[in-house]
Amino acid sequence: MECVGALILFTCLIMIPLCRNPVWWIHDYPKDIQEKYFETHERIPTEVLSASVFLKKGFAVLLALSILTALALAAGATDFKTGFLYAYGLWLLVDWYDCFFLDWVLFANVKRIRLPGTEHMDKAYHQKKYHVVRSVIGMALGLVPCLLCALIVAVLG
Repeated sequence: MECVGALILFTCLIMIPLCRNPVWWIHDYPKDIQEKYFETHERIPTEVLSASVFLKKGFAVLLALSILTALALAAGATDFKTGFLYAYGLWLLVDWYDCFFLDWVLFANVKRIRLPGTEHMDKAYHQKKYHVVRSVIGMALGLVPCLLCALIVAVLG
């Protein structure tokens, strides 16, 4: 149940803002798509350490930490190892779902979430390698909140 709930929550947190305003997640689009968009629109910061991207990503990590910790405790994790394995297992599930379904299937094929002026860039939206590389980065970055989750579980458990 936790896995299904995590996937539904993640999908909503990504797709609702994306459908309302694709520019919200512009920092996660491939660079060639961003550059095409900025040819006709005002340039906004898309670098990882820019304030807006850092705040969005920081909020997402804190939210993930909170949810993973609550789920690990609810599932009965009481020590560091169990807390970490539970949290990182969920993190990987969401990360791979994001790559192989949201990015490869929805992002690549749903025209509504394409940035204005880039609707014709089918090949750019189907860059599988780009999304796999981002997924691997996400797997590495996920170690931090999952280790913190395990520490919290160990202290509270």
